[in-house]
Amino acid sequence: MPGFPPLNAAGTAHVQCPSGSKASRGSKDRKPWRKRKRACCTSAPCFCPRTERKPCMKDSLRLRLLCSWQLRTILNGYHQIVQQRMKHSPDLMSFMMELKMVLEVALKNKQEIHALPPPPQFYSSLIEEIGILGWDKLVSADSCFSTIKLKAEDASGREHLITLKLKAKYPAESPDCFVDFPVSFSVSRTPQSSIISIYSQFLAALESFKAFWDVMDEIDEKTWVLEPEKPTRSATARRIAVGHNASINIEVDPRHPTMLPECCFLGADHVVKPLGIKLSRNIHLWDPENTLLQNLKDVLEIDFPARAILEKSDFSMDCGICYAFQLDGAIPDQVCDNPQCGQPFHQICLYEWLRGLQTSRQSFNILFGECPYCSKPITLKMSGRKP
Repeated sequence: MPGFPPLNAAGTAHVQCPSGSKASRGSKDRKPWRKRKRACCTSAPCFCPRTERKPCMKDSLRLRLLCSWQLRTILNGYHQIVQQRMKHSPDLMSFMMELKMVLEVALKNKQEIHALPPPPQFYSSLIEEIGILGWDKLVSADSCFSTIKLKAEDASGREHLITLKLKAKYPAESPDCFVDFPVSFSVSRTPQSSIISIYSQFLAALESFKAFWDVMDEIDEKTWVLEPEKPTRSATARRIAVGHNASINIEVDPRHPTMLPECCFLGADHVVKPLGIKLSRNIHLWDPENTLLQNLKDVLEIDFPARAILEKSDFSMDCGICYAFQLDGAIPDQVCDNPQCGQPFHQICLYEWLRGLQTSRQSFNILFGECPYCSKPITLKMSGRKP
């Protein structure tokens, strides 16, 4: 490979200094190198033992990397990267550190490419287990059968997937499992953990979360969920619209989905404060035997509007500063308290706006200023860190 000629049988690698000098041709008199060395070389922290000269990476067009055939084989395909780093590295020490990282990546990729394939017993036992489970449970598998995806339905007819990454020593080594659950999925490992036993544990876990998913599905179907826009099976939070630029954010416990969730009201004070008062006053009415949505209706004394019923004009969600609905995945959650305004803003947008006003002031974690729309007083309460 160009740029990687073999050095000698010793197998060492180093950077060769510029050729054409007496020192590089084996001359015993190395003093001319010291006389002619450039000023930039005096700052180089490395030292080349062959020439007793501090090499300068600015001479990279005249530098070559000499290495053994073993290293040259490992670096096959990385020639351009090495040349680029040799050109842009500020000194020899930096280049050698980057060369070390390139070698680590090259060795890792080489080991993955040349990894020994699993024995025939791996495939025969795998095919047998899938046959016992039923081929209709198999969703997909890669060409090496190292990653397979299985499906299952819970008692409510919802389809769930489990991805298994099998190792070469399977079943002696348990596979890695990936599921979309609200809590971590722990597999009881045995010296011979089979796909059948893992799948059985997967089915048992599905049934344990049935009540939780029933609760979340009812919320998604009968209310206007603002966030997340496309909830996954692992999502435990919902931000639900309750009226004109007002919403409630709930965090549901997957293990006890019908218990009172953590609640946070978002919106103008004149809208959300009465809701907070009702929650405190009626909390004794909470009945775990009822659904979570029904309990919220009873305690808050409201009917949650569905998305089809709530007009966009009644729930203007575009930020009044950036004029966007979503900003880095967040939607407006700050609202002007003026009933005649009620303009929503992203927290970060309102923070930057208030921080730029000369008339704004801050007391602890609360910013006081004026609404960009109606110029009425507006406050922003910041959590432990800046938005």
